[in-house]
Amino acid sequence: MLVPPWLEKLLTTTFFSVCRSHGAATRSECNMYCLDCNGDAFCFYCRSSKHKDHRVIQIRRSSYHDVVRVSEIQKVLDISGVQTYVINSARVLFLNERPQPKGGKAVSHICEICGRSLLDTFRFCSLGCKLVGIKKDGDGSFSLDAKNEVGMQRGEGISRRVNNMSSSSTSASTSSREEELEMREASQLQDIYPPTPPPPPSTRRRKGIPQRAPFTS
Repeated sequence: MLVPPWLEKLLTTTFFSVCRSHGAATRSECNMYCLDCNGDAFCFYCRSSKHKDHRVIQIRRSSYHDVVRVSEIQKVLDISGVQTYVINSARVLFLNERPQPKGGKAVSHICEICGRSLLDTFRFCSLGCKLVGIKKDGDGSFSLDAKNEVGMQRGEGISRRVNNMSSSSTSASTSSREEELEMREASQLQDIYPPTPPPPPSTRRRKGIPQRAPFTS
């Protein structure tokens, strides 16, 4: 399954409205979404009462656009290829594309779907654009199983490189043992033929005790 059934509903859900059941409470913003129920957004108090044992993610806002923390979404989605940002010391990604005026400076990286400029070598600016890209040509997936399979293939390549490195390290350790033997033999030669001791310091003959001239009467 390339796309989980709850993702499209998540991307079209309206967040940050006031909860009808807990409107008078301090944390009544509907900024949470349940991946198991796949319904509407709800607030902190609804989560405690109705979604206690469910998979719930919290949506946040940056410049009036919905974002989600990478640490939360990467547990349920393969987010590879999506540009991430650091906002308030947390790494996040945007749910949907953001309008960008055209005719700006030339950039090196752009989103494959909406053409938005990107900071790094990513393919998409948001989860929504990655969803469109997957539906368009099937190049990509949100499935963690596919990601793990790619990781296993990369791991096999890494293990082969490690084996090559181990063989080279073996030869390096052999040469280091040879150097150690040479140093040990050199130290033994120094014990057999100790270095010539330095000459003793020159001793100068001390003058006699000075005598005073006799007093004259």
